[in-house]
Amino acid sequence: MSFDNEVEMLEAWANFVQHVDPDVIIGYNTSNFDLPYLLERAKTVRATAFPFLGREKNARTESKDTHFSSKAYGTRDSKHTELQGRLQLDMLQVMQRDYKLRSYSLNSVSFEFLGEQKEDVHHSLITELQNSGPEARRRLAVYCLKDAYLPQRLMDKLMCLINYTEMARVTGVPFNYLLSRGQQIKVISQLFRKARVDGYLIPAYKGDGKCTKSRHLHRWR
Repeated sequence: MSFDNEVEMLEAWANFVQHVDPDVIIGYNTSNFDLPYLLERAKTVRATAFPFLGREKNARTESKDTHFSSKAYGTRDSKHTELQGRLQLDMLQVMQRDYKLRSYSLNSVSFEFLGEQKEDVHHSLITELQNSGPEARRRLAVYCLKDAYLPQRLMDKLMCLINYTEMARVTGVPFNYLLSRGQQIKVISQLFRKARVDGYLIPAYKGDGKCTKSRHLHRWR
């Protein structure tokens, strides 16, 4: 499959996503690089039909900057891309959150847990390989396939999807929050559940940085 220009290629990929209609999109650093880069590139080349990757029709897919701060996980600036109706599982975020490793590169992580590594192609060689003959492009194709295949192997090996799905079910926290929020939201969600069972209502206060965090329980009859 080949395309005459980049706009056709990007829009064909977006159509492929809609046709396959995946429940879960996985990858490695897809949250902070792949998805934001694709959206920015589509904007640059004016691929107007590209940024509709979710299940909700006419809902534009956008990437936004987020700031996360937690005593357990530290402070981190990242990006969030809302894909309506689809779960996202970025294996880099899983590794950084659940495992203490010396390096979090896909090569290092894959060797640690799978005993294998991806094809060694430096990013500066990608254009040269693409413009070369079939054998060079074959090497580039293997590189891209490994880049997509290894995160799936990691997910299966470490049972990440199963574990996070069960955590979301038990705590009542949305799946995507488990990688983007801290531990407190799990506790608060449990308190809300228990309060509801016992007939209490917990008002939600939107903090402005000045008010206290105290909440009052009101029992309904």
